[in-house]
Amino acid sequence: MANAPTQSHYPDPILDQPVVSRTLSIMVDNEPGVLARVIGLFSGRGYNIDSLTVTETEHEKHMSRITIKTLGTPSVIQQIKHQLERMVPIHTVTDLTLSGESLERELALIKVVGKGEHRIEALRLAEIFRAEVIDASTEHFVFQLTGRSVDVDRFIGIMTELGLAEVSRTGIAAIGRGPQVV
Repeated sequence: MANAPTQSHYPDPILDQPVVSRTLSIMVDNEPGVLARVIGLFSGRGYNIDSLTVTETEHEKHMSRITIKTLGTPSVIQQIKHQLERMVPIHTVTDLTLSGESLERELALIKVVGKGEHRIEALRLAEIFRAEVIDASTEHFVFQLTGRSVDVDRFIGIMTELGLAEVSRTGIAAIGRGPQVV
């Protein structure tokens, strides 16, 4: 029994925590290697990044915003935030989930292939979801849809039954409500 794992009668507080969804906004210097270091913190802890967007937001200051949506326990997310805050090229780390309601949007391009009734139904549903037709032929449509991730998911789910062929998604862009600035 030398290789048997030791068990404690004390509950592990990390294991008792629920897994929650978090949206983090990270302001960084726009320089090589920053994104790899940020992602390394997540992969080093075995956590997946569900959505990742990065773009330069302040050209004169060479600053970029990294928006990450992930799932994890509150304690692990807190550890990641503290480690991110200690990195030199990072200026701020804001948990948009905790700072109140945030606005989140995603862009998706959705290709649907079909003829006849499926084609008519796809157009009708696209109108309900406010999806725009950006390419079409007699056998396909490419829809552009911008909205909350949950709405994009619902539209894709419906189009699956009507001939969904391909999907390309940007990941979320998020910003906090109100006058506060990150």
